[in-house]
Amino acid sequence: MKLSFILTGLFKLDGGAMFGVVPKQLWQRLNPPDENNLCTWAMRCLLIETGSRKILVDTGIGDKQDERFRSHFHPHGEDTLIGSLAKQGLKPEDITDVLLTHLHFDHVGGAVKYNAKGALVPTFPNATYWTNDRHWKWAIDPNPREAASFLKENLLPLKEHGVLEMLDVQKDDLEWLPGIRLRYVYGHTEAMMLPIIEHQGQTLVYAADLLPSSFHIKMPYVMAYDVRPLDTLAEKARLLEEAEANDWLIAFEHDPQLAVTRLARNEKGRLGVGELTNLSGF
Repeated sequence: MKLSFILTGLFKLDGGAMFGVVPKQLWQRLNPPDENNLCTWAMRCLLIETGSRKILVDTGIGDKQDERFRSHFHPHGEDTLIGSLAKQGLKPEDITDVLLTHLHFDHVGGAVKYNAKGALVPTFPNATYWTNDRHWKWAIDPNPREAASFLKENLLPLKEHGVLEMLDVQKDDLEWLPGIRLRYVYGHTEAMMLPIIEHQGQTLVYAADLLPSSFHIKMPYVMAYDVRPLDTLAEKARLLEEAEANDWLIAFEHDPQLAVTRLARNEKGRLGVGELTNLSGF
């Protein structure tokens, strides 16, 4: 098994929305905002190469949205989904599976593109795209709070082209493939899936939007985007307890600088970033 991060660029989100009830006086020291209170965040996808399968976890924001949309989120940077895959020696046709942790636009936008005829088609023509029925129904008929995050152009073409498969929702972790299990969490959105990957005695959790950045390790740091913030607190506590006890690696999808870390406690006994590492052990 080989793991690689696939950088798809940067974007901006409101600092207050990303840090929830935490006062700006505190969070601005972590990720300083611009004059519009927007902070810069990464879109860091994960590539899992195992056996004959090349699995892409999430796809970033994509490049098909119009200028009005872009003006809200300011996607920028030199990295792109296809360009970063090319650095790994891969073409879109090489991807066999796309696991979508959830269907918010900054995670699924790159899954669909416009072809030369202006039609919306899957970006990865030979891939099976994976979600779960519970989250799919949530996204297709969204609540008003999340409606702006679930864009039909990112979702319906996958169904129309017959490339979408639904995973079973489990109360506990689902064994998806050898060495890869999926944990369902409900605080951020309905039935988001977190890959937990085991290989050569190490475990890595791709934390998606349960822990979008290392800043969110602290318990009060819960996004205002979350539909069930108290569930997020419980899910974070469980994951962090397991990660600390078992020396797991945690990968951050949106941290602007830090991609992966182990956990450690500081002199006050508070949990935070520990040993900085990379994916070379996988």
